[in-house]
Amino acid sequence: MNTPHTAIVLAAGLGTRMKPLTDTLPKPLIEVAGKPLIDWCLDWLSLAGVARAVVNVSYMAEQMEAHLAQRARPRVSISREETPLETGGGVMKALPLLGRGPFVAMNSDAIFPPSVPHPLQKLGEAWRDELDFLMLLVPRERALGREGKGDFIQDKSGRVRWPQPGEEAPYVFSGVEIVHPRVFEGCTQGAFPMRELWQRSEQPDGWHSRIRSVVHDGPWLSVGDPGGLKTAEEFLVAR
Repeated sequence: MNTPHTAIVLAAGLGTRMKPLTDTLPKPLIEVAGKPLIDWCLDWLSLAGVARAVVNVSYMAEQMEAHLAQRARPRVSISREETPLETGGGVMKALPLLGRGPFVAMNSDAIFPPSVPHPLQKLGEAWRDELDFLMLLVPRERALGREGKGDFIQDKSGRVRWPQPGEEAPYVFSGVEIVHPRVFEGCTQGAFPMRELWQRSEQPDGWHSRIRSVVHDGPWLSVGDPGGLKTAEEFLVAR
């Protein structure tokens, strides 16, 4: 499969970790090296050939919608939430705008500096239709601006599992994945995290049967808090 032509950028959160900046501004409109976070994300998707992006909005939605109305590529559709529905609930609400095929889901609080080949090209080449999710992982040492433990352990075939107590996980979830819409069958509208859908394929040995992963070998800038914002600014200005 080639890179999906449709994506959703998750941008509806309250941005509480970025206060006081988010007292007057939605987090995706915070500028990093002179460009709002949401534009870093949408430009990155456009470079991969994504033609249409859905952006879910909630907190200070009017500001987000006014900004997004100025964009030409990718073509943007809005999924507005009265209250934030978390990652899984937000994607589920937007499904009518995303179509029936696999799509890219992306968090809006990280930046991928340009790299070749494009990470979405690598995901598209690795996708198989029997998968529910194909995650883009980042080695912890390349996850700039992110503190704390890793998220996943990966085997040679790309399978993933969560670490056991006391076990170190060498990979961080980048916030980017290809998703097959069938994973939402049987779900109830409302707020829930994507993690609940990941758990459905967890086997007794901990490995996930319908999830695979690809490792990103370039830098990744996590902009989830003021420390991450400072690190990202310094990295991008230096480049």
